[in-house]
Amino acid sequence: MAGQPWNRVNIPFPGAVSSVRMNFNSTTDANIKTLLVEKEKVLKLIRSEILQTDIRLLYELLYILNNSFRGNKTFKGLKQVEQCVNRLKNMKLDVSLQELTDLCPNRIQRGLSIKAGKCDVPSQPMLEWLCLKVLGAAQLMSCTLNRCSRAFILSKQQMKWEEFLILNVVITSMLSRLWVMFRGILVSLSTLYQQLLVFLREVAHAQPMPFLTDFSLPADMAQFLCPSDAFLLIKQPKHDSSTKDDKEKQQKKKKSSVKVKSQGQTGKVKEDLGIAVERGTNHDTDFKPFLKVVRNLTEDKYFLRGTYKADKRQKFKKQVREATTFADMAAHLEEMILWCRSQRMEKERRLLTFLRLKCHKMTCLEATGYNMQRKLQSFRQEACWAASPQGPAPRTCRSSAAVRRKNRLRTQCQSLRSRFKSSTVKTGVKNKHLKRRRRRRCELSMSGLSETGQRSRTTYEATPQTTNCDSHDDIDDIFASVGL
Repeated sequence: MAGQPWNRVNIPFPGAVSSVRMNFNSTTDANIKTLLVEKEKVLKLIRSEILQTDIRLLYELLYILNNSFRGNKTFKGLKQVEQCVNRLKNMKLDVSLQELTDLCPNRIQRGLSIKAGKCDVPSQPMLEWLCLKVLGAAQLMSCTLNRCSRAFILSKQQMKWEEFLILNVVITSMLSRLWVMFRGILVSLSTLYQQLLVFLREVAHAQPMPFLTDFSLPADMAQFLCPSDAFLLIKQPKHDSSTKDDKEKQQKKKKSSVKVKSQGQTGKVKEDLGIAVERGTNHDTDFKPFLKVVRNLTEDKYFLRGTYKADKRQKFKKQVREATTFADMAAHLEEMILWCRSQRMEKERRLLTFLRLKCHKMTCLEATGYNMQRKLQSFRQEACWAASPQGPAPRTCRSSAAVRRKNRLRTQCQSLRSRFKSSTVKTGVKNKHLKRRRRRRCELSMSGLSETGQRSRTTYEATPQTTNCDSHDDIDDIFASVGL
């Protein structure tokens, strides 16, 4: 695409005569007049104050958000819009269109040329060069529209997340205005291109001077653009029904005014104020039967929806069991994924999408000649579970990351259990040793107490006898000293 002549910023100007003299008549006059009118529309849109104001606002926002929003996706989308605007300025389309105005004869010159039969008009190389400019500008406008739409969606997404609400309101309003104005420029460029081709054929027929030899100009702008952008060139029909209704209302008003005037001439107009209608209002009405009917209808609706989903799942399971190859399985999975998306069954859709990827891999292996019947049997179980995920998932239906995570947790738990067991064993051995030591200490303490008791008893028994003997001896000595 970069090698195409229309995709250059500075398209080389043809080194040929920019104007030629040819026969001039009323049809040529009409073609030049319509060409100048379409050219003025494009220049008016490009030079409009509203567009320039929004472009200045875009520059100001990018200047302010350059540091704080450098990694933001909305900011990157705005930068892409800025690049398209800068490219439009650099290609100087308005200057080229102004040169076309200078080369075409004005109204007075066209009137004199009709009488003379000759006139100077832009040459074929000049018109072809201008057609390339218009094609490049149209492609740039379509790219700018896509960039504006993408930045608008990103800014709207941030608004849903409740982030920078005021800033995103300003950005979305600016982008919407830019989109509308750039679409208007694209539509006006399309009509200008059509008129350029009409005038180019006439000039080439009178003075053939081909400039483009390797590139042929498309017959229509819609053929040049992609289908999504070509749809923008179709002018939406105006509200014909509303205009018809307005015309009918105006006609009715006219008829009614005529009738009123005629009646006013004959006599006074009697206004019909209507008749009061008595309606029997019973405030004691019971609404329970009506509510019961509504409740029954809603219950029947949900019941029918549940039965419909159950029937669809049973049908899918039957198709899966009857599938003999992975290619048939892939077709059934694709159909079920679309149905789950329509029913907003996100969990089932994700599981079936995962199985569809596996099924494509198995289909490739099956096409090379491998026997995949055992895999197909296990795959049937996975597909049946994914259609109605209840209970634990099959091992093969789990993702590899989840399996690795579970194995890692299992090994960690096992290591913790082994550590706990070893610690309990060690503490048990220590407790046994402590109990044995305590028992020995108790036995030793008991034996020591018994020996000391026996010793005290023997000393106790020996000491009172000696005391008695000594006491008797002392008394005898006392009585002997007295003389008794």
